[in-house]
Amino acid sequence: MKITIGIPAYNEEKNIASIITKLKNITDSIIVCDDGSSDMTSEISKNLGATVISHKKNMGYGAAIRTIFQKSVELDSDILVTFDADGQHRVDDVNKILQPLENNEADIVVGSRFLDNETKVPNYRKIGIKVITQVTNASLKKKLTDSQSGFRAYNKQALTQISPSEMGMGISTEILIKASNKGLRIVEIPITILYHDDASTHNPVSHGTSVLISTIKFTSIEHPLKFYGIPSIIFLIIGSAFTYSAVQYYVEIGRLNTNLTVIGAGAILIGLVLLISAILLYSIVSVVREK
Repeated sequence: MKITIGIPAYNEEKNIASIITKLKNITDSIIVCDDGSSDMTSEISKNLGATVISHKKNMGYGAAIRTIFQKSVELDSDILVTFDADGQHRVDDVNKILQPLENNEADIVVGSRFLDNETKVPNYRKIGIKVITQVTNASLKKKLTDSQSGFRAYNKQALTQISPSEMGMGISTEILIKASNKGLRIVEIPITILYHDDASTHNPVSHGTSVLISTIKFTSIEHPLKFYGIPSIIFLIIGSAFTYSAVQYYVEIGRLNTNLTVIGAGAILIGLVLLISAILLYSIVSVVREK
């Protein structure tokens, strides 16, 4: 099997050399996507023999993963492992994450931070990751514990069937949702993360918000009837109940109750808009998939 390790990197000159050196004990096929770095990340990687693809400007984590996917397919890789450049992942865990693919037990393997008690995830990250994972699980056939882990392995089937489009951090969710809908087998393996105070270059609030928005977006696209249809039914039921109460009030009192009427009409209107959105989006998605 040809194993390729892809590293998305942005201003990681202090970590990239030691990471590539250690990973070369596993494979010589290493891709570094330099996502618009202003330091020596690209030069160091090239000098160590990695295949380097440089973005002219910082385009985001998702764009880097997309580039790595495309280059891995071009290299005819049998397996792609994505490995962060911030020094948090352990090279020793690469063999663990490869085993399910080598044994044909999975198409995608996710390194989970929550299946290993040794990993001490900061509380603010743990809460954010679990919220996003719960939202993501609503669109997955198999429930996961860590939908945002960047330490993953993909076999050739996954690489050729999934075409990521998200530019930002939401790509982690996008890949899982698309893989699940295509019937690809996803399993999790416990890994240990080595957190550092200065490891993350992302503001946790903006990072979490962008990922959550992306998660909701892909969930709504992949499951429009569930995403829009269920709320529409709830609003229609609420609207009908308030409308019935408004009519009953009018019959008994002889005048309209403004509050009941407005709430009833508003809820029904929202329900109808959501129902129409569900039907239209489902139809559009179905046509696109058929093509």
